[in-house]
Amino acid sequence: QLFTKDQHFNEVPVRIYLPRLPSASKRRAVIFIHGGCGMFGSIRSYEKVCQYIARESDSVVVSVGYRLAPEHKYPGQNLDCLTATVHFLETAENYGVDPDRIIICGDSAGATFSTSVCQELVNRTDIPKIRAQVMIYPYLQGLNFNLPSYQKNAFIPVLSQKRLIHFIIKYLNKDSALEEALLAGSHVPESINLKYGKWINPDLIPDKLKQGYKSPLSTPCVAQVYEEVKEVFETTFSPLLAEDSVVCCLPDTCIITCEHDVLRDDGLLYKKRLEDNNVKVTWYHLEEGVHGVLGLFGYRIFSFPSSNKIVNYVVNFIK
Repeated sequence: QLFTKDQHFNEVPVRIYLPRLPSASKRRAVIFIHGGCGMFGSIRSYEKVCQYIARESDSVVVSVGYRLAPEHKYPGQNLDCLTATVHFLETAENYGVDPDRIIICGDSAGATFSTSVCQELVNRTDIPKIRAQVMIYPYLQGLNFNLPSYQKNAFIPVLSQKRLIHFIIKYLNKDSALEEALLAGSHVPESINLKYGKWINPDLIPDKLKQGYKSPLSTPCVAQVYEEVKEVFETTFSPLLAEDSVVCCLPDTCIITCEHDVLRDDGLLYKKRLEDNNVKVTWYHLEEGVHGVLGLFGYRIFSFPSSNKIVNYVVNFIK
C-alpha cells in the first residue's frame, strides 16, 4: 500500500512513506520525529508507526533520522529536525503534498524537537506555515523535576525520575556527579525561578492529578552547577520557557499524556500555556498509559493496548 523512499534533506537522512493509490487532490503530510532521549531510536525502530499513520490517514509521512547524542552534541538534534522540516516545507509539492496541510509529530524527545521546530519557524514568512503539531508524552522543561507527576511516578519502569535525569546529563555530555544537584533543583537561580514560576508551578496541575503531592524543600542554587548545565534553560531544550509572543503564534496542537509517566505534567503545563495564548489544543490522556509505549506499536505480543490507542488517536486528529 506504500512506496518507501530513503533520501537526504540537506544531509539529514529521511524515510518517506507515500500511499500507492493516486489521489484526486494533493495530500496532507506528517513530519515524524522519533523519541529516545535524543540518544536512542531510529527511522527503522519507528517504521511500523509511520507506516500505519501513512496508510490509515492517507498521508505522506516523512520520518527524520536526526543525529544522536552524545556522539553528536546538543543542539545538533534540533538543528537536524529543523533542517529537514524546512527542506520539506519548501519542496512538499514535489511529493504530491499540499504545503498548507503539513503536520509535525513526535513522541518524548521527538515531541521536544517538533515543538522546538514550530517555535523556531513562527516568524518565517518565506515558507509555508506548519498546520498542526502532535506531541506525545513530551519532555518540555528542565527547571523542576519534582512536579506531582515526577513524585507519583518516581519509580515507574522505563523512565523513572532518576533515570530521566541520568539521560539528561548523558545527552548534554556532562559529569554524572551533577545528577543529584539537578534532582534537588540546585541548578536553578532564584531569578529564573521567579521568571518562570508562573508557568512551571504545581498549583497549575488539576487537584485530582496531584493527590499525595508534597512540596519539596527549597534548595539554594549552586553557581557552579548552574554554569555546568545552563543549556537546560534554552528554549531548544525547554520549549515550555518560550515567551508568550512565540507561544501565541504556534499552530493547532494535540497533546497526548500518560498517567504513569514522570513527564505527564510537562504536557499539562504546556497545554495551559497554549490555551492561555488562544492556541487551539486537543488533549488526550491515557489513564493506563506509561512512557515509551509508542515505540512498541505493532510488535504483537509486546505491544500495549495504549500503543494502539495513541496511534489511532493521532490518525483521527490528522484526518
